[in-house]
Amino acid sequence: MNKFLLTHLYRRVTYFQTFTKMASSDSGKFRNRLAKEKSPYLLQHASNPVNWYPWGQEAFTKAKTENKPIFLSVGYSTCHWCHVMERESFENEEVGKILNDDFVCIKVDREERPDVDKVYMTFVQATSGGGGWPMSVWLTPDLKPIVGGTYFPPDDRYYGRPGFKSILKKIAEQWKEKRELIDHQGTAILDALMNGILIAGTADLGHPGRESASKCYQMLEKSYDEELGGFGKAPKFPQPVNFNFLFHLYATEPNSEVGKTALEMSLQTLRFMAKGGINDHVSKGFHRYSTDRMWHVPHFEKMLYDQGQLLVAYATAYQITKDEIFADVARDIVEYVGRDLQSSEGGFYSAEDADSYPIDGASEKKEGAFCVWTYEEIQSLLKEPVENKPDAKMADIFCFHYDIKNDGNVDPMQDPHDELKNQNVLIVKGSIGKTAEKFTIGVDKTKQILEQCRQILYEVRLKRPKPHLDTKILSAWNGLVISGLAKTGSVLPNRDFVAKAENAASFIQKYLYKADTNVLLRSCYTEGKDVVQGQTVIQGFVDDYTFMIRGLLDLYEASFNDKWISWAESLQQKQDELFWDTEDGGYFNSVSNDSSLVLRLKEDQDGAEPCSNSVAVSNLLRLSNFIDKPEYIEKANKILTVFNERLMKIPLAVPEMVSGLLFSLSTTKQIILVGDPGSEDLTALIDCLNSQFIPNKVLIISNGQNDSFLKSKLDILQTLTKKDGKATAYVCENYTCSLPVTSPEQLLKVIS
Repeated sequence: MNKFLLTHLYRRVTYFQTFTKMASSDSGKFRNRLAKEKSPYLLQHASNPVNWYPWGQEAFTKAKTENKPIFLSVGYSTCHWCHVMERESFENEEVGKILNDDFVCIKVDREERPDVDKVYMTFVQATSGGGGWPMSVWLTPDLKPIVGGTYFPPDDRYYGRPGFKSILKKIAEQWKEKRELIDHQGTAILDALMNGILIAGTADLGHPGRESASKCYQMLEKSYDEELGGFGKAPKFPQPVNFNFLFHLYATEPNSEVGKTALEMSLQTLRFMAKGGINDHVSKGFHRYSTDRMWHVPHFEKMLYDQGQLLVAYATAYQITKDEIFADVARDIVEYVGRDLQSSEGGFYSAEDADSYPIDGASEKKEGAFCVWTYEEIQSLLKEPVENKPDAKMADIFCFHYDIKNDGNVDPMQDPHDELKNQNVLIVKGSIGKTAEKFTIGVDKTKQILEQCRQILYEVRLKRPKPHLDTKILSAWNGLVISGLAKTGSVLPNRDFVAKAENAASFIQKYLYKADTNVLLRSCYTEGKDVVQGQTVIQGFVDDYTFMIRGLLDLYEASFNDKWISWAESLQQKQDELFWDTEDGGYFNSVSNDSSLVLRLKEDQDGAEPCSNSVAVSNLLRLSNFIDKPEYIEKANKILTVFNERLMKIPLAVPEMVSGLLFSLSTTKQIILVGDPGSEDLTALIDCLNSQFIPNKVLIISNGQNDSFLKSKLDILQTLTKKDGKATAYVCENYTCSLPVTSPEQLLKVIS
């Protein structure tokens, strides 16, 4: 049985075992309303002794009728600390009784309802200075926030934090004694938040200039870790939006000290991430973040949005440097998402959990159990001697290369629950060359041995209890991975990668798009692993539109099928209809007719995912060049003026938008290739362009086969022809095209 079939079979078996275990536990003493939901996160809480409600009118009515405050808990199915709080508090009958007696309890999957999450996360961050998940917020019956935080331990003095039971009792007591005052305070808090949002999000101070990019660069340089890469102190997150900005800045001034430093900060960080434990060296793909400065001990969950964005980062790094290290990492990410996260119909699942059972039959999950190794395991599994080196085993080479220690290599400070005691998280502190030198074997032989070792360990992993897989398929995150696959497939080049992106786009179009209304849906769910069970009733939010539009534009430039541009235009029109602020400009996160949202926000911060207004700027600029819509350029510029203050004072909050600003300040290169589909001369011109990093380019193919939509939009395509019977390139700027060229060498001269 080949490797792929073995992996696929194992995934299905372990999913069935996990589903059976969940079903068994759900059939116990408690069942609440979450049992009727489709979200994996909500289903995880269906057998809690807490009388949970999903977000909706039934819960709101109960709170008003019984005049009880609402306890809102927000998380997601692969969240480690969400699991901890569930285990400590929500599975506790004493805590359940307090919650049921004094509160109306609502559970929200933040990935399913990002609009609800962002409203109350704004409150938590404003009042506590931080945020995260699980998010715990207490609301009045009319949904005004009163008190909020993140994880709460069950009892007082536990980790130095107030106990959850004490907090519940205090809030319930205050509500009964000072109900009118609390309700008034909730109104005041909401008013203050609204005023702050209006001031920050609608001021029109004119179009920002290049000094915003200079300030963003200075802020990143100041926080840069010169020794180990990354920005800021531990914990360290990948932050792909920073790479996008720094690469873009480099492209605008590649010969300046600023440009060179911007490039080196990105490359150095990507190298250390690839060597660190945040990169899964055995199963591939990246964990969510590193708990330490060295990128060593990760928070072990794997998120689809990270994989998609890091594909773009590593592909771009390879495109600029031609260093195979970056190409290899990109290929590994593609292998991971295609093997472990892609459904048989093409859509991509959301995430893999950090926690899993250490062994079959274990009663409690541990973080990282699926990924870590003891020294004894490695010695036993890799005991074969190295060919022509009788004094060395494969284990010796592997342990040296990945820093594996007899008593484990995890700093106890990074392991507060002793879950990783005596365990090893693979990290490369040296290099292939140093390992080869240490054992006096060639570099190629060393690579071969390490690959053989990783394959042995991968097959052992397949026999371990697998972490929970969140099989929810989100439009937004699929848009991000479509971009990553399309760009990687273009740059390397690899047609199979582009095909994976096309399959994902077709999946979204089939299951999460209503063609009669042009509306995207947020998510759909699978029965078992691969059979689509049904869509959510939740309509898409602005990030579903912006991320999918970006994905479709990137997919066109990889596949040159203009049906993706046609769909992108339809989605852009619907995005404008549903989310554009017609008074002040910019995009709201949610639609205007949802009465359950006490705030309608315009997101203005790039985090683990870029914010929608940031992505929309470059989407609009690109789309305007594809379909000749100058009004889209005006809209992009309007967003930049709306967020002028943000861009000028704290550009580090929106590096993706600063990239869009750089795009707007440059002259777009509209590169049109005319040639026969699949011909060698056309392919040579395409490969030439894909070998160069040109962030302000729009690439269009006119081949008489997949360009009927674009020809209906761009009159210029009717007039451009091949020269001397060869595939021909035209580079157009400001509605003026260069003389036609037919060779890659000539094209490079024109674009440079």
